[in-house]
Amino acid sequence: MKGVAITGMGIISSIGNSVEENFNSLLSEKCAITRVEYIKTVHADTNKVGEIKKTNSELIDELNLPADNNFSRTAMIGAFAAKQAVENAGITSINEFRTGLISATSVGGMDMTEKYYYDYFEKPELVKYISCHDGGDVADKIAEELGLKGMVTTISTACSSAANSIMLGARLIKSGKLDRVIVGGSDALAKFTINGFKTLMILSDDYNKPFDNNRKGLNLGEAAAYLVLESDEIVAKQNKKVLARVSGYGNANDAFHQTASSENGDGAYLAMKKAFEVSGLKPSEIDYINVHGTATPNNDLSEGRALLRIYENENVPDFSSTKPFTGHTLAAAAAIEAVYSVLAIQNGVVYPNLNFETPMEEFDLKPHTTLKNKNIEHVLSNSFGFGGNCSTLIFSKNK
Repeated sequence: MKGVAITGMGIISSIGNSVEENFNSLLSEKCAITRVEYIKTVHADTNKVGEIKKTNSELIDELNLPADNNFSRTAMIGAFAAKQAVENAGITSINEFRTGLISATSVGGMDMTEKYYYDYFEKPELVKYISCHDGGDVADKIAEELGLKGMVTTISTACSSAANSIMLGARLIKSGKLDRVIVGGSDALAKFTINGFKTLMILSDDYNKPFDNNRKGLNLGEAAAYLVLESDEIVAKQNKKVLARVSGYGNANDAFHQTASSENGDGAYLAMKKAFEVSGLKPSEIDYINVHGTATPNNDLSEGRALLRIYENENVPDFSSTKPFTGHTLAAAAAIEAVYSVLAIQNGVVYPNLNFETPMEEFDLKPHTTLKNKNIEHVLSNSFGFGGNCSTLIFSKNK
């Protein structure tokens, strides 16, 4: 029983409002990339996004929040997913053991800031919403909804944030600091994000095509997902069902550029190398790789070269990106893909890399493009963020 036990999962994304709905969408190849509907932006007709089809009012009702609450959309979808995870883990007393929450986010309450930005100075009563902008406010709000009294902290390392949340949670349990940790991430779409990525010129005006030679860029998305990690002592004491295990993790920085990955994938290579060292597994033991696969020219080239370095230019396992389904959900990406990785192990499936047509000219790597059934013991999941922050997680079947 190597690694840290995963006993619960919760998720909300553009392809579903629960773990079951997300999995069914993956199986049926249901892409949820659409034009922007819920945000007033001049880019609504030029960019496609993975939008959660729930209004803020609907989220408020489902969370039983008062109408005059100060929850940002990021906090609401985060609370929605975290509550699912806790329920799925069968937790009825959240503070029974030493329990923590490590929540990841990039934009925090940016949607709330945008809503009231022009009114703050003229309407003093709106000042209460300024604190919602802080990324840490999201974690505090989720803890509040869960009734959690233990350690609460936030990680913000761009698109690797949730991977680092999962890694830190696993390390806290392995070191004996905590018995149980709720880990994951949440990011809602905002005009700031759309405008920012538009400025970087890495958004696609069409469906994203990871590892395709003619890829144009990414589609942004919004999502939240959380997993419950528990020590073997709690699992044994409460006879818990273990969904899978966090068996390996690694974080590295290629220190190359503010937003671009190094052309040789130095950070990605080092992160994967560290994850294998922690897990004690060999690269050949991985059955499926959920690649970061953003469909930007730089990322796919860098990640592909890193994979070839790890596998010494041969026998790279089945790999695919699930971002054509959901869009790139920033700080939540590694968390939703952790859920997908666990589901792959539980159900023995490799997800299709949608929209792929033409192999990249730089190397002979092709993602898996159809749904495939096979026994899966170990999944490697990559997440690479701006600033060169690269993280790799390895999930393994419970034995």
